[in-house]
This record gives sequence, C-alpha cells and structure tokens, in this order.
Amino acid sequence: MEKSLIELFENEKIVNKIKKRLPYLFQIAELESSRDGKIGMEVGSLREKVIIALLIYKFGEKNISTNIPITKAEIDVIVFNNPISIKTITGKNPSGIKLIWTVDANSAREFMNNYIPSCDMILINIIWNDKGSFYYIPLEVQKEIFKKLGKEKYIKLPKPGTNPRGVEMSKDAIIALTNHKLTKRIPIDWVKSEIKYHPYERWVDLWSKE
Repeated sequence: MEKSLIELFENEKIVNKIKKRLPYLFQIAELESSRDGKIGMEVGSLREKVIIALLIYKFGEKNISTNIPITKAEIDVIVFNNPISIKTITGKNPSGIKLIWTVDANSAREFMNNYIPSCDMILINIIWNDKGSFYYIPLEVQKEIFKKLGKEKYIKLPKPGTNPRGVEMSKDAIIALTNHKLTKRIPIDWVKSEIKYHPYERWVDLWSKE
C-alpha cells in the first residue's frame, strides 16, 4: 500500500477539498466534452487530468510523472515512482470499468488469459444528485480479489455479435474491491453547481493576445 496516497484520505484539509471541488471539476469536464447534450468519450481523459492535477497539487509536480510508455496501458500516472491507474464509473450499479479498449474477440480473450493487476488504483464512483465515492484500491487488494474470484469471474468479456467498447471488470470484482477492509474511501455528495460555461472563451482570449 502506497503511503503517500493514503495522505489524501487522512489529511482533513485535502479530504474536505476533494469533497467540495471534485463534483464541480467533473461537471466542468462533462461540459467540455458534451455536444448536443451528450457526453463524449473524451470525458474520461478530462476526468483523469482532474485527478492528476489533484496529485500535483498535493505532492508537487516534481513527484508526479505522466510520461508513461504506451506498452503500460493500465498505468495513468506515477506518484513517487509508484504507478497508479485512474478509473471512473457512473451510476449506482457498479459496472463499466474498462481494463482494455478492444472490440476484437480474440484480442479480448488473449488479454484475459494474460491479465494480472499491476498497479494501485484510484476509482471514482460518480452518482449525480446522490452519494458516491472516491476510492484508493491498493495493488495487494486487487491481487487478492483477482486470485479469489479467478480471471473468469474478475473479467467481463464483450458479448459476441455486439458492438462493445472494451473488456471490463466484473460487477462482483468491483463490489469486492470497493468493500475490502484495506480500500480507502472518501464519500462524495455529487451535487451539480450552476455553471456559466463558454467552451470557446479561453481560446478566443488566447487568439486575442498580441
């Protein structure tokens, strides 16, 4: 278990900041990635940047690295030399955590056969107008649940003949991970704010500079 990340859950000032600011910042991420009222897939990358910015704020830019080799698909950020995966799910029913974005059945099966959890995880459960959570799931917890369930029950493969968006973690795995005694949690009240958002304003401002 990475001691530095535990500070996010034990430092009262940081805990309160996460509770207060995370819904607002994720709402902006949704606004930035929306078109005609529909949220695009790019919202995941924006949410990831919000969390990485939190880590930079808390631990300093020199201790954070985002220069991740393309072969390390599970890793999103490195904190004090400790690799971290950042995941988000929306809604009360825990599902949709992507382990790999592939629609090819053979590639999906090959991934499952070779998959082993490889890094700590930050998981955010977004439930607008309700209670959600900000989790830290250590690698040791993931390995324990992976071994307990087995890869067939830990991983959910896309159904043949459908148009899926990748290989997912199973509902049973998510429930077991988030309820584990070593998993850290901050409850989040996902209340939306009144935001006057202008998607082109900052770009217009940059164009207007000499």
